[in-house]
Amino acid sequence: MATSRAPTLLAAEKDIRKTALYAEIEAIARAWFRPGSGAISGIGDVAVSPDGRYATFSGPMLEKLEGLPTSRICLADLSSGDVQVLTFGPNIDRAARWSPDGQQIAFLSDRAGPGNFQLYLFDLKTREALGTPAVHGWVEYAHWSPDGSRLLLGVAGFGADVAGAQGGISTAKQTEALPPWLPEIEAGHAEHMWRSLWILDVATSKVHKVPTSGLNIWEASWCGPDSAIAVCSPSPGEEAWYTATLERINLRTGREQRLYQPKDQLSWLSASRSGRRVAVVEAVCSDRLIVAGDLWLVETSSDRKSRVTTKGVDVTYTEWQDEHSLLIAGVRGFETVIGVVNAGTRVFRELLASPDHTCGAYYPAVSGVPGKPGECVLTWEGFTDPPVLAKISRRRLRVVHSFVPDAIVNEVRTLARSRPVKWKAPDGLEIQGWVHTPRGRGPFPLVMDVHGGPVWQWRPWYLARGFLHVMPLLRRGYAVFHPNPRGSSGRGQDYARVVFGDMGGADTHDYLSGIDELVRLRIADPTRLGVTGGSYGGFMSSWLITQDPRFAAAAPMSPVTNWVSEHLTCHIPHFCEMFLSDKMTNAGGRYFSRSPVMFAEKCRTPTLNVCGALDHNTPPGQALEFHRAIRLAGCESVLLTYPQEGHGVRKFPALIDVTARVVDWFERHMQVRARKRRERP
Repeated sequence: MATSRAPTLLAAEKDIRKTALYAEIEAIARAWFRPGSGAISGIGDVAVSPDGRYATFSGPMLEKLEGLPTSRICLADLSSGDVQVLTFGPNIDRAARWSPDGQQIAFLSDRAGPGNFQLYLFDLKTREALGTPAVHGWVEYAHWSPDGSRLLLGVAGFGADVAGAQGGISTAKQTEALPPWLPEIEAGHAEHMWRSLWILDVATSKVHKVPTSGLNIWEASWCGPDSAIAVCSPSPGEEAWYTATLERINLRTGREQRLYQPKDQLSWLSASRSGRRVAVVEAVCSDRLIVAGDLWLVETSSDRKSRVTTKGVDVTYTEWQDEHSLLIAGVRGFETVIGVVNAGTRVFRELLASPDHTCGAYYPAVSGVPGKPGECVLTWEGFTDPPVLAKISRRRLRVVHSFVPDAIVNEVRTLARSRPVKWKAPDGLEIQGWVHTPRGRGPFPLVMDVHGGPVWQWRPWYLARGFLHVMPLLRRGYAVFHPNPRGSSGRGQDYARVVFGDMGGADTHDYLSGIDELVRLRIADPTRLGVTGGSYGGFMSSWLITQDPRFAAAAPMSPVTNWVSEHLTCHIPHFCEMFLSDKMTNAGGRYFSRSPVMFAEKCRTPTLNVCGALDHNTPPGQALEFHRAIRLAGCESVLLTYPQEGHGVRKFPALIDVTARVVDWFERHMQVRARKRRERP
């Protein structure tokens, strides 16, 4: 058996907390979150009051750099910009929603026990948060009925699958204390895996389950006074979401009526107040909760369906502001776009389109002012412009409040230059992306960061929030490349669909030709190239280094490296079949020919493999297989398995630890020359 030399890098050290690099990454995290200060470090779950005067949002806060950030329900005066904290936990308060009369705010909290989110009501007059009767499971979302008398709750059983965007784990089962030696049992679709609908009567404070049978409810919303629209499947496993349908459910009887059988996947459903009109987005998707595609309108009285032309925008959010006006957000190429659709004429009117700024989390999202088409509140940020709470009125954007300390703002604005890039793949297809360069003149050592999906995209997120290697690398004189290859969002469904059946095929050359273009532009040094990425980006990072020898270092995170074992051990096997357009039983097919482990003998790139022990999306065995395969081939490799992490390292202090190790890996294997170091700020 071939052996590799014993590495002397931080990646191979058990405890690196006393190193200078760990301290530097920790300082970046402290500057952003300001733990123990009571400072709000971000904006999420924005919701506008019915009168349009206020907005609530979830404000992340940290007492110390441990675990996930807690969050509190915060209130912003949209005129003055004043912000106050309404709730104080403990644990996480999130997803606030205003009652139609503006007197109460419903929100979710796990203050009764970590991970067990239940519904609470905050009274704006008394400033008290009161619990509601607990349901058997954890509440994922809550929506007020049109008249404000009831709340519709989406409830996941304890043990239900969680999407990759949420960490790719299964929620903990709530059971009595049992001996730790008892086995974990997998036996098909047990009761605790299902998602269901519940109704809370506000006046009586009574809650009951909607009597659906054999129906898993992935997401739902009111559709008139006594019905809901829902994305449903006949089984609860995460893989079943890919074939879900749109149903209207009678909330009294639980009977469902099929409204739409999609070709692809569905999300972002909403209904007008009367329930007469329904909006839903259909898209080619890699993951639940990450959906960008075509807008469909359904007339519930006639069952008439029509696709709305949105001027090339892949829609990522829908909200009815009145019976005729649908507020949407989405992506188009480099642009984030917000607009309004007239449901009667099916005409789309753009309110704002920006190539330099974006809003929302995984995809653009906003919150509309009821009864005022086109008015909305949102987060707003750019690569070097910090996220702010902002309001759009009369097609103009006005900043309401900023949360980022001046020290961070000043450093980021002088740290890097960000620019869009375009290039042609070998087959002539135009590919787009972003490149961030440090101060000084190139060519620079370059780290290519491959996004997950493959159906997703890089957008202008504030660089200081991506401190999981971006800021430290830029500080050190590295350029960072964010390509959006075929399969990415914002270029229409045909562009996204091109990657179907061809992962690791033509998309391989989208990345390589992008690097060639950056070398031609004298941005990238061809002798100092690195690659990293998570999920699909982890697959592609592993794949590229078995197909091309140009990379000096690699750091695949949460990768897929063997499609056969991935299919048999993950909770989304349908994804494998769908995106490979093949069957696991086809010996020598794409399950074999597109698995990086099968080409491990070609790998000569030093590789830092990263995984989470609790990951059900890309189980930790994927990273382990590749690590051992390339070591057998004589390649330098280190495997990091974080015992309390799922799909992606998300918790402190593990997040600081992995960032330090990844930065050190690139720095040791593709050093910045001394001249570049003197030029960094």
